[in-house]
Amino acid sequence: MSVTRRTILGAASLVLARAGAGSAAGRDIVFTSWGGTTQDAQKKAWVDPFQKNSGQRVKLDGPTDYGKLKAMVESGNVSWDVVDVEGDFAVAAAKQGLLEPIDFSVVNRANLDPRFTSDHFLGSFYYSFVLGFNKAAFGGKEPKSWTDLFDTRAFPGKRTFYKWSAPGALEIALLGDGVAPDKLYPLDLPRAFKKLDTIKPEIVWWSGGAQSQQLLASGEAPLGQFWNGRVYAVQKEQSGIGLSWQQNLTAADVLVVPKGTKNKEEAMKFLAWATSAKPQADMATATNYAPINTEAAKLMAAGAAATLPDQHTESQVNLDMAYWAANREEIGKRWYEWQAK
Repeated sequence: MSVTRRTILGAASLVLARAGAGSAAGRDIVFTSWGGTTQDAQKKAWVDPFQKNSGQRVKLDGPTDYGKLKAMVESGNVSWDVVDVEGDFAVAAAKQGLLEPIDFSVVNRANLDPRFTSDHFLGSFYYSFVLGFNKAAFGGKEPKSWTDLFDTRAFPGKRTFYKWSAPGALEIALLGDGVAPDKLYPLDLPRAFKKLDTIKPEIVWWSGGAQSQQLLASGEAPLGQFWNGRVYAVQKEQSGIGLSWQQNLTAADVLVVPKGTKNKEEAMKFLAWATSAKPQADMATATNYAPINTEAAKLMAAGAAATLPDQHTESQVNLDMAYWAANREEIGKRWYEWQAK
């Protein structure tokens, strides 16, 4: 049977109808994400229609904080019900017993990208780290590669990187130093830190997506590592903002339910809705992050998918979440010691 917009919308409605059945309408659930335009889009694409159609109230919190999530679970005082996290954290958190298993009797797994689906997490959206830049800072010259990010003569000024120990910055340093993408892992940490040392005085750290947008838009840090959707959000509001897809680094944010939530049933119903085709399509259209529901693209306007990460795969580099899950603690200790020097 051919898949049409009507059948996909009908399937999404069925998911939501099942989600609404028996919902504890008087009980709020809390959805925590990263803030800024991404969480605004999640609210519009997921939260608002879910509340309207199910009668289930959803409160927003953020930004995501891994230490806080862990402390909640360990104390037994869990106030977050669904949390948007990075993939490597989810892999490690599942092994540590910090997450509830996904109830696939509620969530339809059939059309979810298997790369971003597991027994303890579901893909939220698929993104790339890209080289973003404010053209006004460079007199018309446009950086093209991670090598340019480390060229302070050709492109003077502050650079910005993601502050936290996570996949991305170290890989960028190695790529900028000429390491081939298929030779990245295991990461050569001494080489990566040595490369970062060459621009350390020029680095401005961003800890959340909204902050990264402000740094780029204002020109305070006119060049650096950004989530592709955050650059897109600035481009919609301001001319002169560019990005390079060369060696874009790909991964997915994922949705998890902290162990010990008092609202597990309601959380699973929210996950069922957020990962269904229409909400995923709406989220992708708003943010330029790719959907993880494989049927979502059929619901997007013609041409809307052209600037998504899965359309820029020629030199794309996949971040290794398994490596990071196994080594994040060790890398993190070295990362924060280096930052503090």
